[in-house]
Amino acid sequence: MSSISWKRIVIKVGSALIAPKQNGCSSHYLLGIAQFIVRCKAMGIEVVLVSSGSVAAGSHLFNEQEAGYKPSIAVKKAMAAAGQMEMMATWDRLFDFPTAQILVTHGDLRDRERYVSIKDTIFSLLENGILPILNENDTVTTDKLKVGDNDNLAAMIAAAADADTLIICSDVDGLYDSNPHVNPDAQLLSDVPQINEAIFAMAGDATSKVGTGGMNTKIQAAKKAVAHGIDTYIVNGFTAQTFNTLLAGKNPGTHFSPDKKPMTEHLHWMTHTSTAQGELVVENDFDTELKGNSEDFTSNEIIAVNGDFAVGDIILVRKNDGTRLAKAKSNYSSCLLSFIADHDDQDFGSKYQETTGPIISDANIALLDDN
Repeated sequence: MSSISWKRIVIKVGSALIAPKQNGCSSHYLLGIAQFIVRCKAMGIEVVLVSSGSVAAGSHLFNEQEAGYKPSIAVKKAMAAAGQMEMMATWDRLFDFPTAQILVTHGDLRDRERYVSIKDTIFSLLENGILPILNENDTVTTDKLKVGDNDNLAAMIAAAADADTLIICSDVDGLYDSNPHVNPDAQLLSDVPQINEAIFAMAGDATSKVGTGGMNTKIQAAKKAVAHGIDTYIVNGFTAQTFNTLLAGKNPGTHFSPDKKPMTEHLHWMTHTSTAQGELVVENDFDTELKGNSEDFTSNEIIAVNGDFAVGDIILVRKNDGTRLAKAKSNYSSCLLSFIADHDDQDFGSKYQETTGPIISDANIALLDDN
């Protein structure tokens, strides 16, 4: 990184930066981030902000806050509702241009129609010089519908926004080979050309008492982003110099190189954002190459149909030993697939598909890392 070539960036800011003392929002750390965003916009760079912090920002408003107290889910949702207002007001005060709030759940992102709607909204806001500020809608989300951390949410939004760069703010300078909070000799990794098991092993667990996303979720997010060809940085958001260094075209933290052959937007969404509504289980010795001739995949090769899914839903194809092969859009419902897969006459399934079409199509299949 020697000069800035960004056209559109996504920057993720966590709870520890928003409400470091859990007594409401503080502009102490946010001011430097806001100045960075202002300078980016002045340079013609479009910016999307993903901001955690609604629960942390709203927790001080509730009387139950005592030592050792653990709020119920209902109370945490109420904290999020109150804190979201304070958080947005804090951000809005730091800019001299308009901002917009977008609250999403994983249920919104994994539904293709709603996902495209979110994309269109982000693009329209950027075209009109408005800063989109996104957060997970903690007030209404459930375990089945939530992303769970805003690191992964930021990566999903970066893909949806067609960003070229994702900047994830942390409480350390980047990824270290061991935990810098407990090991003073830990070494910072400036560049990570490929994310593998060794990189995940270095990530460890969360250290912040406020945020829900530790380094592990940041590596997960980086993996999602680089798969879409997005340059990704993990940097120290508590240090103002971080952002001066970025604008000088230098790397202040850890840079994750984008994949040389990034996924198309649709396949990236299918792989990293959509949730499988069911699964097709095949024998462990299944050796059909799904990519390129997936339409040859027949019901005769299915040993189990799990879940309840409809035509057009995303499903998982896996081996009986649990190895995940692919995620794909199903051209059949689970009910119909179960019927033809369980039919005694094995030729029945093949003949049925000849007239009704393939189970999955080449254009709607994404191979997974397990394969």
